[in-house]
Amino acid sequence: MAKLSTDELLEAFKEMTLIELSEFVKQFEDTFNVTAAAPVAVAAAGAPAGGGAAEVEEQDEFDVILESAGDKKIQVIKEVRALTSLGLKEAKDLVDGAPKPVLEKVDKAAADKAKEALEGAGATVTLK
Repeated sequence: MAKLSTDELLEAFKEMTLIELSEFVKQFEDTFNVTAAAPVAVAAAGAPAGGGAAEVEEQDEFDVILESAGDKKIQVIKEVRALTSLGLKEAKDLVDGAPKPVLEKVDKAAADKAKEALEGAGATVTLK
C-alpha cells in the first residue's frame, strides 16, 4: 500500500460519514491498543465564589462560545466543522442554536486560534 500524506488522510476522513469515522476509530483503537479520547460536551459549573484570601490562579482552560453567526453563516459552519469533529448537520445545528459552546476546556492558544478563525468568518465569539 502506498504511504498517504497527512493531507491525503484528512481529505479521506472528510469524505466519511460520522458512523464510518466512528467505526474507523474503534478499529484503529483495537489495532494499535490505544484510546482516542474525544472531548466531552459537558456544561462546566462555574468555580465557587470563595471569600477570604483565596489565591488567584490564571485561567488555563477556556470555552469558545459562538454568540452569533453573523451574515456569513455558511462560512461560520465551515469553520465550526474545521475546529470540531462535527458533521455538516451537527455544525449547522450548533450555529443555528447560538449562543452555544464550540470548544470546551481548551488551552489559551487553541481558544485564541478558534476565536480568530470564527471571527474571520464573520461570527461573534466570546471566551469564558
